[in-house]
Amino acid sequence: MKPLLSICICLLLSAQCFAQTGKLKGIVVDNAKSGLPGVNVMIKNTSAGSQTNESGYFEISNINDGDFVLSISSVGFKTKEVRFTIAQNEVDLQTITLYAGDEILREVVIEGERENKFSRSKTAYVSKLPLRDSENTQVYSTITNYLLKSQIITNFDDALKNATGVENLWTSTGRGGDGAGYFSLRGFAIQPKLVNGLPGLTNGTINPANIERIEVLKGPSATLFGNAVSSYGGLINVVTKKPYVGTGGELSYTTGSFGLNQITGDFNTALNKEKNLYFRLNTSYATERSFQDAGFRKSFFVAPSLSYKVNNNLSFSFYGEITQAEQTNPMFLFLNRSAPTDARNIKDLNYNNKLSFTSNDLTLQNPTQNYRVEMDYKLSDTWESQTLISKSATSTKGYYSYLFDYGILGNDTYSRFLNKQNEYTGTSDIQQNFIGDFRLGSLRNRVVIGLDYFSATSTSNGTGYAFYGNVTPEGGANGDNPFTPDEVETTAYPLSTAAVDAVLATQPVSNAKSKFNIYSAYASDVLNLTNNLSVMLGLRLDHFDNVGDVATAADDYNQTTLSPKFGILYQPVIDKVSIFANYQNGFTNVAPALVGNPEDGPQTIKTFRPEQANQIEFGIKTNIIKNRLNATISYYDIRVKDQVISDPASPFNKIQGGEIYSKGFEIELNANPANGLNIRAGYSNNDSKTTRSDNTEILNRRPLDAGSKHTYNAWANYEVPGGKLQGFGIGAGFNGASERFAINYASTGNFMLPAYTVANASLFYQAENYRIGVKLNNAFNKEYYKGWSTIAPQTPRALIANITYSF
Repeated sequence: MKPLLSICICLLLSAQCFAQTGKLKGIVVDNAKSGLPGVNVMIKNTSAGSQTNESGYFEISNINDGDFVLSISSVGFKTKEVRFTIAQNEVDLQTITLYAGDEILREVVIEGERENKFSRSKTAYVSKLPLRDSENTQVYSTITNYLLKSQIITNFDDALKNATGVENLWTSTGRGGDGAGYFSLRGFAIQPKLVNGLPGLTNGTINPANIERIEVLKGPSATLFGNAVSSYGGLINVVTKKPYVGTGGELSYTTGSFGLNQITGDFNTALNKEKNLYFRLNTSYATERSFQDAGFRKSFFVAPSLSYKVNNNLSFSFYGEITQAEQTNPMFLFLNRSAPTDARNIKDLNYNNKLSFTSNDLTLQNPTQNYRVEMDYKLSDTWESQTLISKSATSTKGYYSYLFDYGILGNDTYSRFLNKQNEYTGTSDIQQNFIGDFRLGSLRNRVVIGLDYFSATSTSNGTGYAFYGNVTPEGGANGDNPFTPDEVETTAYPLSTAAVDAVLATQPVSNAKSKFNIYSAYASDVLNLTNNLSVMLGLRLDHFDNVGDVATAADDYNQTTLSPKFGILYQPVIDKVSIFANYQNGFTNVAPALVGNPEDGPQTIKTFRPEQANQIEFGIKTNIIKNRLNATISYYDIRVKDQVISDPASPFNKIQGGEIYSKGFEIELNANPANGLNIRAGYSNNDSKTTRSDNTEILNRRPLDAGSKHTYNAWANYEVPGGKLQGFGIGAGFNGASERFAINYASTGNFMLPAYTVANASLFYQAENYRIGVKLNNAFNKEYYKGWSTIAPQTPRALIANITYSF
């Protein structure tokens, strides 16, 4: 009996040791902000509760960890429900207002006060379900608004330097169809194409003034989002600022090196007496010059948004972003992809990177509009309906030019070609989601079932490209056209609109229009087998209808594919440690091809399956020491198959046999080791190779869009939490990458861009209503380059100052 009694006592003591409980507190007031006594405060589906005292204060202790709903009720006032989460912490709901017949705009979701300001533990966009990161089998990075403010971010490319494994390949050129720049992630090129989980396109850069956070999903993500907005490496989702209950806002002015001037505004208020209709406006005007001898960008941005809560079951939201931008397109040096260049690296090139090889007369305009409407309706206690509609329109008008080394003239001579752009892309998307959280027996199911229709239309009415002289990287120039037999030594190619228009007058004008539609259905279920063990199952049915050139029926085709997803997650310590593994899928639609020997008669059309990418990944996530340490470590293996290649047995046939693999590991850390100190760090290692292809130029070589093998980033921010120096702070960090291929072909050899590490630092003072800060980018004036079969010099040392007033 003694051993048995000892075991029982140990079990009881263990249960007490591992029991995870917290405390809830708050103050209930009326519309006049007076404390309400005697208000009933109950945690639904439990026996825990309390009543407010004479000041309206309440406190509930010994609450087990988990998600709960607090019901606040009193005679003469409308009952209010507030969701909150306990995770071994003290949750302060602060002030809760009860209205006599009024309702607040939306439910308030409280997760306790988080000191770790560089991470976010919960989002509804990543999985289309409100899952915590510790419950999600997919890896993603979140760049918070606090991190953007601490680094005084003024452009989108700089913001993404905080995402582990993301490397800039090609900044936005402004050219039609190019989008908002290209980035490398897990060995593949990606672009930011999602806004609040819906398609949102642009031909220019994304304005950071309206960004609440940026979410970077890792790995193929077609099951929930389709292939139009994602790549095999992942996807980028921009979450915008939204209306909130109350009145307030801020004004901000930023100035800095190279003619940077930016003013931004943010204003939020109720539009009616009932305070169930709220309006928010974010706006920005910015101008900036290039560090080179020519080049600039200016933009005006406005983002209105509305939230309307009809009742406790029905609400509507509207979001818009309107941008008017004008810029000179950045001039990359395009390396020859089929013949060796004279130079093998930057040193050999003798590049004067202060030269822009353009003028401020030759500009591009990039007007962009994105609109979204959302309707949320609570069908029952376990199901809700979400209807989403988005429209986007982006255009490019003006002059685009590029420099290309054709390898004909030698001596690293780059020929300039230019045209006049007149491009348009418009998209429409309609989604209907049904989201459930229910139990089947003892098994909890969190389910999303959705339908999606996506349509994209593009028109092109630009001119053809015309030769417009040559340049050399050190600044030489001549007029010898590489495609004519006569040698012409002239430099009469002035970079003015009049001279360029005269040359382009002889070029044909395009009149093309293309379109495609995608019809999809998808479902995903997070099934809790136990409190510690869950699985995620997802499937998408996708039908692609390519209209192609609307005036040509021959290029029409359609394809249907299934995209599955599976994940398993085990939490040895709930909400603290998660061990996960996943299988994720992506795909690319493949156009039919003509096959057959022409000498044997007419060729025939051969259709193909969509190209497939499959990822296997496993790793661990931690959220420990009272949310002060968040870490994710993962290993992934992505295999791309079914690429269309020439049949080795017949040069007149095509087969699906091309393959690429990409594997590696990532480490991301967000820490709050002491009050006021926040640290973010990341490291990524990637190994990519084309393992099977009919193109011997790339076979067994690292793809150019794979970027650098090693990338890393870190940023630490310390704000004095108390005392005479309270509010003063300092920030410092760095980001960098190993050397990378700008060119990597069998016949051309390699052109390597050197490794780099760039350091940054900031000083600031944060008061109750204002913030003053200065930031030094590229503190040691490092000369470095990026590119994707191109060479693009990056900005040297720059000083930025900011003042922000909040109200």
